[in-house]
Amino acid sequence: MSSDPSPLHTTSHTTAGSSELRRFAAAVVLAGITAGVTGWACAHLLHTVEHFVWSISEGHLVTALETVPWWRRFLTLAAAGVIGAVSWVLLHRTGPGPVSTEQAVAGRRMPVLRTIWHAATQIVIIAMGASLGREVAPREAGAALSGWISDRFGLNEEDRRILVACGAGAGLAAVYGIPLSGIFFALEALLATFSKRSLASALAVSGIAVFVSTGWARPEVYYRMPELVSSPALVAWAVLCGPAIGLAGALFGEAVKRAEQKRPTTTRLLWVMPLGFAVVGAVSIWVPWVLGNGHPVTQTVTNQVAEVGPQALGLITLLLLAKAVTTLITVRTGAWGGTLNPGIALGAALGGLTGLVWSLIWPGSNLVACVFIGAAAFLGASIKAPLTGFALVLELTHSGATVLVPTALAIAGATAAASWWRNRGKEHGGNNDDEEPGGNNDDEETGPVALTTGPVEKVN
Repeated sequence: MSSDPSPLHTTSHTTAGSSELRRFAAAVVLAGITAGVTGWACAHLLHTVEHFVWSISEGHLVTALETVPWWRRFLTLAAAGVIGAVSWVLLHRTGPGPVSTEQAVAGRRMPVLRTIWHAATQIVIIAMGASLGREVAPREAGAALSGWISDRFGLNEEDRRILVACGAGAGLAAVYGIPLSGIFFALEALLATFSKRSLASALAVSGIAVFVSTGWARPEVYYRMPELVSSPALVAWAVLCGPAIGLAGALFGEAVKRAEQKRPTTTRLLWVMPLGFAVVGAVSIWVPWVLGNGHPVTQTVTNQVAEVGPQALGLITLLLLAKAVTTLITVRTGAWGGTLNPGIALGAALGGLTGLVWSLIWPGSNLVACVFIGAAAFLGASIKAPLTGFALVLELTHSGATVLVPTALAIAGATAAASWWRNRGKEHGGNNDDEEPGGNNDDEETGPVALTTGPVEKVN
């Protein structure tokens, strides 16, 4: 008797597979559209609040921070702390806490409306000057909506996982107009795979999202940098300083995680967050550039390195320390948001500092290139996703093609040093917290913690 499947059975199986593929393709298109709308909405909400609070009609926050009086910066930050605390306490008191993007990719359902509430709170306080990045909000909203779409289309668990990750990456891509970064974030930081199906999905969802958010036009350059030029001195700096920058990035990632674990989870938020934000506001009296997602620090460092040179060492050191401290304080007080752009700011400052010192030893380095490379190496090491870090800096500056070799060498050294640091206790039987990027890795995101009077459920 023949064991070959009957024609009817074969036809039925093929038809089912074709139907599944069509549903997945339709879900991919819809996820891209919703992520694009989400990114556009987050960007416009941020700009609307910035216009109202800082009187910004055009340009970036850095211009307003340098012109508004000190008391306005202080009071605005204190008010942001009150708004954030009240919103998050109400959110957690009225239902379950938000679900992180990593948990959503792992299969946990994200409540759409509550996630949007959570995301909108992040955008408002960041627009008011909180020292966090705006990228988590569209990522979470994109992931939540993609999960909802997956359920409506009846996708299997693997396809659902892919779509949620791609939706999160597309949200990041749409809010800044950076499709490549969204693709790498989904594949490297969330899925930890470059399979053909996930790659095609990430390309499609991010591409559609950026088109919906920004249209045909290329977005305005986020970080303006002079021309970058490679040289033997720059290559030598990249090889020597890359590991040190990577180690600093790993330490920053660990510090963020510790701050997350210790932040308040009850109504203590009502006084801890306003107090912490007031401290950040007090720092801004003397160092206004610490406010916001990190753009003011990065742009100021770039300008100082390009125009002032070694005489800017003191100011850049101050910016590095102040931004690191204010970001950690903001997380520690209970706020949620991203650390991608703060990481870029810290890496840019560290790259600028080491580059200025190196220029005294071996003149000839393009110092702005040190800022660029430092930002990419530090960010990649801090979030355990070197390709994502490189893509983010590349797309946000519209630069980098001329310094690919030293950048690659610096990122390689930074990644190796960061990995060594995270694995240092493994040989001795200690805990190894160097999780794979697709695991529960929140180094780049200050994920939520459920508020409860009983046992605390950490939702990282």
